[in-house]
Amino acid sequence: MSGSVLSRKEKEKAIRRLLIQAPPGEFVNAFDDLCLLIRDEKLMHYQGECAGHQHCQKYYVPLCIDGNPVLLSHHNVVGDFRFFDCHSKLSFKFDLLQNQLKDIKTHGIIRNETEYLRNVVLCALKLYVNDHYPTGNCNVLRKSVKKKEFLIACIEDHCYETGNFWNGLWKSKWIFQVHPFLTQVTGRIFVQVHYFKNVNLHIEISKDLKESLEIVNQAQLALSFARLVEEQENKFQASVLEELQELSNEALRKILRRDLPVTRTLIDWQRILSDLNLVMYPKLGYVIYSRSVLCNWII
Repeated sequence: MSGSVLSRKEKEKAIRRLLIQAPPGEFVNAFDDLCLLIRDEKLMHYQGECAGHQHCQKYYVPLCIDGNPVLLSHHNVVGDFRFFDCHSKLSFKFDLLQNQLKDIKTHGIIRNETEYLRNVVLCALKLYVNDHYPTGNCNVLRKSVKKKEFLIACIEDHCYETGNFWNGLWKSKWIFQVHPFLTQVTGRIFVQVHYFKNVNLHIEISKDLKESLEIVNQAQLALSFARLVEEQENKFQASVLEELQELSNEALRKILRRDLPVTRTLIDWQRILSDLNLVMYPKLGYVIYSRSVLCNWII
C-alpha cells in the first residue's frame, strides 16, 4: 500500500499540532522525538519556536528574572513572540528549547493607582502561595479593556518526575475589575497529570468559578481576594481527592470477583504478625520435637 507524501504546509500543521499537544514538562521530549522523524532542522526550529511560545502561554511556564519569579501567559504577551515582566520592566523572547531569555529590551510601565493596587494584591497572593504550595509561583498583571482596568492573578505549581514516568501541573487564573465598591471575581482552576509507565494515562480536571468581593480599601481588597482564592482552591482540592478516591474504589470493585465492603479501616499488620508468631512458634517447636523423637525411634 503506497503512502501519500505530505506537502510542506501539511507537515508544518502536523508538527505544530503534535507539539502543542505535548503535556506540561514534556515539550522538549516531544520536540526531540519529532526531530528524529522529520529530519528537517530548519523546519523543526521554526515550528518549535512557534509551538513553544503557545506552550508557555498555555501552561504558565515559570522563569526567574533578577531573583523574581515570572509566569509566562497570554496576559503578558506583547506580540512578535515577546513577553513582558512588570517587576523588571523588561520585554523579552523565551526559547523554551534552550531554556533561555533572548532579545531583552526595556518595557515601560504606567505608574498609577491600579499599579499600586497590583503590587498590594501580589504581596497578599504571595503569602498564600508560599504557605500552600511546595514550589509555587504567582503573578499579578494589569489589563485595560475599553477604558476599564482589570487585574489578572495567575498561580502555578508543578512536579515533573519524568524519571518516574509521571508529570503533574496545577494552575489557576483569577480576574476582577478594579471597581470602587463591589467587583466580581471570575476564576478557573486546572489540574493535569500524565502517567506513562506501561500505560498512557492523561487526567485533566478543571473548574470555573464566579464570586463577588466587597471593596473597602486596597489592603482589605488584597486580603479578601487572597482569602477567596484560598477557600476556593481548598474546596477544589478536597473535591478532586474525593473523586479520585471514588474512582479508585470503583476500579477496585471491578477487579474483585464479587462485591466486598470497603471499610477504610487501618490495619495494624505489625500487631497481626506478632500475634501470628505467638500462635505459630509453639506449633513449630512441637513439630521439631516430634521429628526428633521419630528419628530416634527409627535409629
